[in-house]
Amino acid sequence: MDNSIQNHQKELCTKLWAMANALRGNMEAYEFKNYILGMIFYYYLSNRTEKYMENLLKDDGITYTDAWADEEYQEAVVEEALRDLGYIIEPQYLFVQMVKMVENRSFDIEFLQKAINALMESTIGNESQEDFEGLFSDMQLDSTRLGHTVKDRSAVMAKIIAALDEINFNVEDTKIDILGNAYEYLIGQFAATAGKKAGEFYTPSGPAELLCRLACLGLTDVKDAADPTCGSGSLLLRLKNYANVRNYYGQELTSTTYNLARMNMILRGIPYRNFNIYNGNTLEHDYFGEKKFRVQVANPPYSANWSADSKFLEDERFNEYGKLAPKSKADFAFVQHMVYHMDEDGRAVVLLPHGVLFRGAAEEVIRKYLIQKMNVLDAVIGLPANLFFGTGIPVCVLVLKRERNGNSDNIFFIDASKEFEAGKNQNILRECDIDKIASAYEARVDIDKFAHVATMQEIEENGFNLNIPRYVDTFEPEEEIDNWGLISPLMWREDNYGKCILK
Repeated sequence: MDNSIQNHQKELCTKLWAMANALRGNMEAYEFKNYILGMIFYYYLSNRTEKYMENLLKDDGITYTDAWADEEYQEAVVEEALRDLGYIIEPQYLFVQMVKMVENRSFDIEFLQKAINALMESTIGNESQEDFEGLFSDMQLDSTRLGHTVKDRSAVMAKIIAALDEINFNVEDTKIDILGNAYEYLIGQFAATAGKKAGEFYTPSGPAELLCRLACLGLTDVKDAADPTCGSGSLLLRLKNYANVRNYYGQELTSTTYNLARMNMILRGIPYRNFNIYNGNTLEHDYFGEKKFRVQVANPPYSANWSADSKFLEDERFNEYGKLAPKSKADFAFVQHMVYHMDEDGRAVVLLPHGVLFRGAAEEVIRKYLIQKMNVLDAVIGLPANLFFGTGIPVCVLVLKRERNGNSDNIFFIDASKEFEAGKNQNILRECDIDKIASAYEARVDIDKFAHVATMQEIEENGFNLNIPRYVDTFEPEEEIDNWGLISPLMWREDNYGKCILK
């Protein structure tokens, strides 16, 4: 990336975060994100509308405002916009008009609510309705958290509009997604301040980058990709850095985060026809149905509770294993869900707590079945501790594949627990660490104290316990220390024969 663009991006992100902190008052940052991110999204939709209309009407020599005033033109532009964009923003509700209202002090929050309502109503009955429905529901403009009076609430939103207008999101002659990157940056910053709640919507960039890189190795084109616990959609969207993903599928339990994921998709330029994000409990209600995917990535909630109801023994995702994941540890239930949705040549890469590698009872039965009967476990990678928001535990990566291409008689282990840079609040998986792990996975050879190709015989001899230290010996013998050199000369004295002895 060009240095001037990089500097512009950095400056813009710094300004955005400063703006968010200055305007949120007494509100928690993770709550205020709904207003900041919601307005950035509206700004994007408005800006996109302006550019679209400019291009659509350029040969007619007419402005969007004039076209809207003409009944025949209005009908035509609405039809075109709904087909291509999936929504329409009327000229009076464009972001630039709101900026003018803020400047002449005529803006009020009820006008913003009307603008949002009109946008949402435009999608009703259209193919895009499901993708837009409820998108702004978390931006509660009547909340007293924004202010106790309409005037107070209007003032806060007016400040956000003015601040966004001051920030130059445009960089000419570049394909860099400045606004999308800024949005992603803000999601990460809000996650950093949200404590335990952060894990609900964001996977830090290092582990996310590693998952996507491993998932797309050797691929250039992916028809369908999915994340069954998609959060804000950032992990799923990152796949496009490594392959041409044509269709995105995700499911998310938390409605606020589900809205964030759909906004993120649209803001990243994914056409509404090319993504399907569902709101609901992935294990209890599988919205993917019979759909199979070439690529899946996931960072599910670690050791989450689930019903483990006996009815799931009839569910095709779980029935062949003969056991269900424990009620208090749903980790393997997510793995089973992903394995069921793997295409014939599919692969799935998932982050999980280390307990899945060695815990007994039902989990041991499931683990053994995945290895011995299905033979889909391709690699186990141990990551450093304290990489994630809200938890300091070290996690591992499981790489699962339907087609193991000559590796069906082994499982590859990597111990990358020491590959990180210590950070102030959490450790960082750097680009060089990701390179080292991905290169080792591709090479698939033994590397002293780092990686080992374990035969199925070894796995069986270890009772299908996958605890990484059983396969990768990272023990470093301590250097011999000459303790005599540590003793101060003041502790010595000469004896009667002129020899040095301890006092």
